[in-house]
Amino acid sequence: MKNKQASLMGFFRIKEFGAIVGVAVFLVLFSALSNRFLTVENFFNTLTMAAELGIISIGVAMLMISGEFDLSVGSVFAVAPMVFATMVNSRYDPYLSLVVSLAVCLGVGAVNGLVTLKTGIPSFITTLGMMMFWRGILLAVTGGFPIILARRVDMLQYLGGRIYGGLRYSALWFVVLALIFSIILEQTQYGNWVFATGGSLGAARALGIATGSVKLINFVLCSVLAGFAGLTTFARFKLVDPTFGQELELEAIASAVMGGTLLTGGYGSVLGACIGAFMISMVRNGLVLAGAPAYWYRAFIGVILIIAAVINARIRRKVAG
Repeated sequence: MKNKQASLMGFFRIKEFGAIVGVAVFLVLFSALSNRFLTVENFFNTLTMAAELGIISIGVAMLMISGEFDLSVGSVFAVAPMVFATMVNSRYDPYLSLVVSLAVCLGVGAVNGLVTLKTGIPSFITTLGMMMFWRGILLAVTGGFPIILARRVDMLQYLGGRIYGGLRYSALWFVVLALIFSIILEQTQYGNWVFATGGSLGAARALGIATGSVKLINFVLCSVLAGFAGLTTFARFKLVDPTFGQELELEAIASAVMGGTLLTGGYGSVLGACIGAFMISMVRNGLVLAGAPAYWYRAFIGVILIIAAVINARIRRKVAG
């Protein structure tokens, strides 16, 4: 009996437990509602939809585990392609435009981190202000109208172009980045620093961990990944407008929470956040195939988020004894 109980507790300790169960449940549900759901083509479509949200969720999860939030990722998601499109349309080299657009995102992340760390105000407030600031910049630059790419740029093929059917390069980037950051978080000293910083700031400092540097790096990573995700989306549509990425920050946080990341920091998983992003895309796709009205999507996600947060909290308490 003790061995069985220990095995059960070990299963609950899997950080991605809730997200895996959620994916399995929705797989069965939507397969029963639509015979087109369980097809290779639909899997590729779902993975492509998950990629853009998932790339953002990787950075958001890393930052949340270290004990901070970033609500500006939705705006940064739009800022990067805006800078890229503006530069390319002004006849600048596409590769230079790519570097500059990601450098701008790096700067946004650095400002988020420095303001939060130097002033001591909550990152929620800092990044909320930055979200509004950059959304205003987008409106000012675009005048409320989309910026359309005026010339062909071959390199965009390798950001969001098709590989086969509904499978795009953005999905490939998503998988590669998920693997890289999962290894960084779970297998490296830096990953241990991230968990320690979010788990107990005082104890981490006592151990000699540069907690400020850890948080600053994660703020920068979060913004750069958000900008890169925006560029992969831009590669598909070849335009950007002021509404690009609105409310994406909330979906990214939802993905991380569904994947087992605690809002209090110190616990979570990059892989879980990616599975959470896949689950959200699965729900969106499944509802469309089932013929449900589009407005049901957000209601569905809201309920799932609350259930996931409750389950994660209960599991953590049970495992902790």
